[in-house]
Amino acid sequence: MKRILFLSGFLLIIALMATAQEMNRVVHDEVTGDEMLVGYGNRRGLLLEPFFSWFSEEYDAYSVNKQSIIGIEPEALDGVTITMVLGTWCPDSRREVPRFYKILDQLGFNESRLQVIYVNRNKLAPGIDLGSLDIQFVPTMVVFRNGDEIGRIIEHPVQRLEEDLAGILLKE
Repeated sequence: MKRILFLSGFLLIIALMATAQEMNRVVHDEVTGDEMLVGYGNRRGLLLEPFFSWFSEEYDAYSVNKQSIIGIEPEALDGVTITMVLGTWCPDSRREVPRFYKILDQLGFNESRLQVIYVNRNKLAPGIDLGSLDIQFVPTMVVFRNGDEIGRIIEHPVQRLEEDLAGILLKE
C-alpha cells in the first residue's frame, strides 16, 4: 500500500512538472537570430546573458526620483499586483523594464505579486492568452488592485515611470 501511494505521488509530481509552463524560455528571434525570452518569466531571466548586459547597465544607471514615490506607503501597495509584458528584443523594454524594477525595489514591492510575460515580435507568448490584456505596445505594465485594473503604463511613461506609477497607485 505504501509503495502504491509513493508511486502515485511520484507520478503526480512528474505530471505536474511536465504540464508546468517553462519559466524564462530562451528562443531565437526569427528576424535577427538573436536570443530572446518568451512566455512566463521573472527577473532571473534578465540576469542571463545576453540580457544581463543591457538590464544591469540601465538598472545601475537609473536614478529613482525618490520625491515622486515618497507618498507611496506600504498600505498603498495592499492588494496590488502588476502584470508586465515586455519584449527582450524591444528598445523601449530594454530601457524601461530595468528602471521599473529599480522603482519596485525602492518601494519594497514583493516580486511574487509581479507577473512577467515575455513576448515575441508579434506581441504573443506561445501558450498564454493575452487577449484580455489588449497588448498593443511593449513594455506594458498593468497595475491591479484586488483584481481590478487601476491603470497601466504603455511603452514609455507620460512623465517619469515613478511619477506615473505613483499617479496610478495614489489616485482615489
